Amino acid sequence: MTQIRHIFIKEFKDYFVSPIAYIVIAIFLLVTGWFFFTTFFLYNQASLRNFFALLPLIFSFVIPAITMRLFSEEMSMGSYEILLTLPVTSGDIILGKFLASVAFVIAMLFPTILYPVSISFLGSLDWGPVAGGYIGAILLGASFSAIGLFASSLTRNQIIAFIIGMSICFALTIVDKMLFFFPKYILCFLENIGADFHFKNVSKGILDSRDIIYFLSLTFIGLYGSYMVLQNKK
Repeated sequence: MTQIRHIFIKEFKDYFVSPIAYIVIAIFLLVTGWFFFTTFFLYNQASLRNFFALLPLIFSFVIPAITMRLFSEEMSMGSYEILLTLPVTSGDIILGKFLASVAFVIAMLFPTILYPVSISFLGSLDWGPVAGGYIGAILLGASFSAIGLFASSLTRNQIIAFIIGMSICFALTIVDKMLFFFPKYILCFLENIGADFHFKNVSKGILDSRDIIYFLSLTFIGLYGSYMVLQNKK
């Protein structure tokens, strides 16, 4: 646990050393704030439904941008080989970097708490779906972070890592929107592998074990895939 904590602290600090982190946070807040407040005043409803509806699509682009450097940068600079000479395992490295990316996602979401606080002054806000939405956002952010980490472990090029991670996350986000292209006998299966489908359930304030297991399974697959890639590269 000590090694994981050290890697976590280092990676989390590295996010805020680079201007990319501030650019990503600024773009995220601008996009979510713009779409949220324009639709809020249009429908005149005290609800964060539109904000959470957009979140999976925005995360599918933003989180791969956050995670693309985690392994690719070290591999291209040669510092990953130095890291392997230290008394750490591949699992320690993966978990430390993963937890740092999840912590960054939470830090990115933190300013958006102003949205429900602002709405609560303008109308009667149901805090149950709000709490469910943020729990779902953290679960979704963790699963997409694991996928982004896996993509970053595949290549030394950060742009390629971003494209791979974004493609997987985007496909998982829109797969349940493309059901009319597929035969009926696989519709249920495709719907259940969609991240947006499970996120919508949680964002309604309903914590179903199936949705939680889905996000935990997706996270495990991403982390285990990263572990297998790194083991093959040793």
